[in-house]
Amino acid sequence: MNLELNGTNVIGESERTGKASSLFWPWCGANVSLLALSYGSFFLGFGISFWQATAAAILGTFLSFLLVGVSSLAGKKSNAPTMVLSRASFGVKGSVIPGILSYLVFVGWEIVLVSLATLATGTVVIRLGNVDRDIAMAIGFLIAAGLTISAGVLGFSTIMKIQRFLTVTTLVMTSVYIALTLSKVDWKLVSSMQSGSVQAFIGATIFGVTGIGLGWVNAAADYSRYLPRSTSSFAVVGWTVFGASIVPIILVTYGAALSGSSQELSDAIAKDPIGALTTILPTWYLIIFALVAIFGLVGGAILDLYSSGLTLISIGVPVKRHVAASFDAFLMLLGVIYFVWVADNFFYPMQGFLITLGVPIATWSAIFATDVLLRKTYHEGDLYRLNGRYGSWNKRSISIMAVGTIIGWGFVTNTFAGWLSWQGYLLFLIGGKEGPWAFSNVGVILALVIGFSGHYLFSGRKIRAQENALS
Repeated sequence: MNLELNGTNVIGESERTGKASSLFWPWCGANVSLLALSYGSFFLGFGISFWQATAAAILGTFLSFLLVGVSSLAGKKSNAPTMVLSRASFGVKGSVIPGILSYLVFVGWEIVLVSLATLATGTVVIRLGNVDRDIAMAIGFLIAAGLTISAGVLGFSTIMKIQRFLTVTTLVMTSVYIALTLSKVDWKLVSSMQSGSVQAFIGATIFGVTGIGLGWVNAAADYSRYLPRSTSSFAVVGWTVFGASIVPIILVTYGAALSGSSQELSDAIAKDPIGALTTILPTWYLIIFALVAIFGLVGGAILDLYSSGLTLISIGVPVKRHVAASFDAFLMLLGVIYFVWVADNFFYPMQGFLITLGVPIATWSAIFATDVLLRKTYHEGDLYRLNGRYGSWNKRSISIMAVGTIIGWGFVTNTFAGWLSWQGYLLFLIGGKEGPWAFSNVGVILALVIGFSGHYLFSGRKIRAQENALS
């Protein structure tokens, strides 16, 4: 396993190898997590039926990863990292704004995923009863952190190898979990669940968009930039969407079936998303379950750590990629130690913080994806020059992002922390904070629409002029 020396530079022609199908492994490995089973319970929490939850999971997952797939085309077109390519739409300095937000999201999710893997190990040991819980969590922490840091710091080649291993191993062990728990599903009870309102279904679908795929757009090009430019665009999008979507859709649907069959399990998942899943397992499978939980969560943490390192240097920190990733790993370790062994109530405020950042990231994602579709190629030299065709600051894109964020926050509610109660200040227009649309989080959709339409209407002509200058 060699250390990747590339950073935010454009990948050289000799290194652009592989096929679009290779994208299956990082994206599938990042989303093969038992946490998706718990998401099934969260979908039902919107007050919808099993069949509505299934439809919402399929629709939300597919649409969010379609956005990731389209954004992946930017890497193939220019072979540069995502947040460097964002300079084409925000300016070389202006891209620092979404870059900082993306960096915070990446590091935040690294902390959450590795912490959940550590806590899941402790939960398993409590059921076994033979080992001290702190010792068990320390073992889980070392495994999860070790895999995440080694792959994230070493870089692309190592990630592709480890993700393949994690994907295959986790898929097999998760299939065994499903086989062992299938008898717990009461299909008659599940299929007879009452349907919820249209607003509830839309809310669940938006939850699928934001909770499963949307947060990956700012990493999309980081894994497609090693592909030859002649690679089929349809294949790049197709393999990204397929790899990222297939397992979450199956697991969310099955998780909804399990939760819909047992109110006790559903209530337990709300308190302990991973640990609750052990309550329906035979004791002999618990150690394997701990590995499934660790491997599944680590797959996502690896991509987060790698992309956070690239993002840090793309916003101007003058260090090598592996140094930036090592610094991020240090922050992650501090966060996990605090979360697991010090804080009493850290997870929910952190979730609230990440959801809050999700609104501006949604606006940026829409702007970026629209920009990718409007451009045939990029002038690679100008991505690194303040006086190039992309300029230093693109005030139009920054303004669109600001408008999308302000309106988006106005139409979402965030109950994870009291200090976020100020959100939803525009919900009075559609029934108030207790009305039928209160928890549908339509603000995310509005942020996406504003990003798409705003960039297309106000930047389309400028992009066409830049394209003509390149031809």
